[in-house]
Formats: sequence, structure tokens, C-alpha cells
Amino acid sequence: MRYLFFTNTPAHVHLYKHAVQRLRDQGHEVLILARDYTCTVDLLEWYDLPYEVYGSCGTTKGSLLSRLPAHYARAIRLALRFDPDLVFGMGGYAAHTGAVVGTPTVLFIDSEPASFDHTISTPFARTIITPNTFRKNLGERHYVFPGFKECAYLHPEIYEPNSTIRDRLGVEEDEPYVILRLNAFGSQHDVGKEGFTGSARRHVVERLDEYATVLVSDEGDGTDLEKLPARPFDLHPALMHDALAEAELLVADTQTMVTEAALLGTPAIRSNSFVGDDDMGNFVELENQRLIHNVTSVADVVDQSRALLDSDDVGETWQRRRDAFLADKANLTNVIVDVATADGRVGGLEALCRFGRSSKPTPAGSVGVGSD
Repeated sequence: MRYLFFTNTPAHVHLYKHAVQRLRDQGHEVLILARDYTCTVDLLEWYDLPYEVYGSCGTTKGSLLSRLPAHYARAIRLALRFDPDLVFGMGGYAAHTGAVVGTPTVLFIDSEPASFDHTISTPFARTIITPNTFRKNLGERHYVFPGFKECAYLHPEIYEPNSTIRDRLGVEEDEPYVILRLNAFGSQHDVGKEGFTGSARRHVVERLDEYATVLVSDEGDGTDLEKLPARPFDLHPALMHDALAEAELLVADTQTMVTEAALLGTPAIRSNSFVGDDDMGNFVELENQRLIHNVTSVADVVDQSRALLDSDDVGETWQRRRDAFLADKANLTNVIVDVATADGRVGGLEALCRFGRSSKPTPAGSVGVGSD
């Protein structure tokens, strides 16, 4: 079989990396079509995955929109040359390319706010797969699995910690550190959304510095750290999960890394304008499971950070919660490989069921930091 995967962002590389390697080990032909966006290509090179670049863009919305026609044209040309039996992706690029070249497509989707992308992509998919926390019905071909997309690379059966990460970061064995992750808000589904402003970033860094070393990961590279008590996360991006696993805390106005922190057992505080009554199901579930805090104000970010960093047993508590949460979650890499070898026809796969037929997560009441 010949499988084509689209990786439009760094998170997509992580989603598919283990499945791609396993399919290749089984003797299948695999090609990744990559968008050169932030560190996507760096990750593909690091993991030695077979790829072609179909286009590039910066972290602004205008950068992407102006290049769409050229992106589609090159993606279709490369797909025609590869002649795949099945296409995997997360939106319009994969679905439309598959339709043009006459190849069935499997879409993995985990973001409810991306309504426009759902509208233009899902009609062309053979199968649509989402986490079981996803709260929007995407039609009769919509299937769900127990877990999140990050279970493809951070499930306990997959992820192995890196014991050298503190040396690489230049922090002592007993030195607490916090990662501050800042979003560029350049995606289509980020229109009208925002996170920490310049003044808020300064305030958060100065308060965190009172408790721990602060490492800043800025997707948009717009933060001037020269006069702030913080330093950039300057290791290869493939090492971010290892750094996150050792961190005392993640503070972020982005999405994916918050879920990653939860699946690693690292406390996380998320603050952006997605937070609220219409928030995405995965973040509601993670807060219900007491693995993350979703807050709307900088004052709440500071207060929650202080409470977590002041507590002596947070690390053990979060690891226990993480282990309990993941006990019944799917190893998504196994699911992707099974979907691929089933040619995208997933009705008989035990790990998947149709949307609306799975049990919904039960909301949990809030508890104080350090309790369990």
C-alpha cells in the first residue's frame, strides 16, 4: 500500500511520526507532504521521515491566504506523482487533494472552532476521526476514539523520557523551571482570538521568576526577553516534550502544549480567549480531571501559578491523576496503523465507534490544588 500524510504544523508531525515509521517497517510506501511552517520541516528532518514540501507560510493569517493557490497546485502535483492508496490529514489540503487525485481520505480532527475547515473538508472524507470529547457532530462518517490526538506520541506505551534533558537545558537537578508558551495566533481558527499581550507577558514572567527559572517558547518570536528575567527555550523543538515532562509548570496561551503537559503529568495553566462556556471539549475534560486550569485573566494565571509552585506534593498528585486518566485511553498510533491497513474503512475496528454512541466523560467537581 501507498500512504500519503499531510503535516501542516509541527503538531501534525508528532501525530503521525510513529505510525509512518511503523508502516514503513511493514513494507508500505509512505510520503509526507509538509508545509514549511515554524519548525515542521526541522522535526521531519530530526525524525528522518520521508517528505516533500508543498509550500511555506509565516505565522500571520495573510501569509497563508496569499499562498493557498500555489500550495494546492504543488500538493496535487506531488500527490499525483506518488499515486497514494490512502490520504491522511486534518483538513482541506488533505481532503481536496485526495478528491482531485481520486484517493480516499481519512481526516483526524480535534478542534471544534475550525467550522469553516470542517465545512469544506469533511464532505470529501471517507472517514472522520476525532477524540470522544469532541462536541460537534461531523456526519455519518464521524468516528471517535478514547483519548486525544496527543495519545499518538505521549501515550505511556509510546513516550520514553529523556534522562539528559536537564543537562541540555543547563538547569540543575533540583532547580525548578517553568515553561511559558506563547501562541502566534496565525491559524484560520484563531481569527478574533488572542492570548497574552506584551504587558501581560512581562507581568507573568516577573511573577513566575519569583519561584522558578522561566523558559520562554514563543511561536511568533515577538517577545523581547532582553529586559525580562527569562531566557528562551533554545533546544531543538523535538526536545520540547522532554523539557515539558521535567518542568514544574506550563503556562500557555496556546492549545496543543497544554494537552501535552497534561498527558505528561505536568501541571498546566491555559489562558486565552477560547476559554469560556464554548471551550473545546478536550480542555473541558482535562480540567474536569484536574490536570489543567483554564483561566481568563492574568491575575488568575499568577494566583494559580503561585498556588501550584508553593505546593510540595503537586508533582506526585499530577502523576497519579495522569496515570489514572490514561489508563483507558487508546494508543492512537496503533489506531492510525489499523485505519491505514483497513484502507480507511473503520467500521470493524474495536478502538473506534460512531459519534454519539460512546459514553461521554463525566464532569468532575473542582478541587483545591494538592488535593486528590
